[in-house]
Amino acid sequence: MKQKRRIFGGVLLVLLGILLLIRELKPAYFAFWDWPFFIIGLGVVFLLWAIISSKGGLAFPGTILAGIGGILYYQNLTNNWDSWSYIWALIPGFVGLGVIISGIIDRKYKDAITGGLTLLLISAVLFLVFGDVFGLQVEIAQYWPVLLILLGVIALVRALFSGKSKGA
Repeated sequence: MKQKRRIFGGVLLVLLGILLLIRELKPAYFAFWDWPFFIIGLGVVFLLWAIISSKGGLAFPGTILAGIGGILYYQNLTNNWDSWSYIWALIPGFVGLGVIISGIIDRKYKDAITGGLTLLLISAVLFLVFGDVFGLQVEIAQYWPVLLILLGVIALVRALFSGKSKGA
């Protein structure tokens, strides 16, 4: 296992060095590349490490860092820093994605997918609710109650099916 980590670390450093060298020598190729990419990159490192080491728990910081880096990249690109008033609601969705990836890596599919999808749905509801209140300019924002209904239906179905399997 130590050898895998050393190989991973060495390959990662070589690739990062090559990328940064190209960025220094040919900056025009990286005009789109801004400081949030370092946060996204750190998240990707955690995700790769989770996959290589078969430790699903590393997927959580990976998805959170990559997601927040993506938010910051969007905000930096558009200069829409006011969007933080509602865009923060995507963070539980990043955790939900981490739960799903962690469950796949650890081979605990059922609970991970159920919990992860629930977090993604809650995140979507929060995003659309706060987005509707604080100025998200998307036509779908007015339909956020549909996600709330969907969340309620999922809760009802789970309650009905879990009650029958325990009683049988």
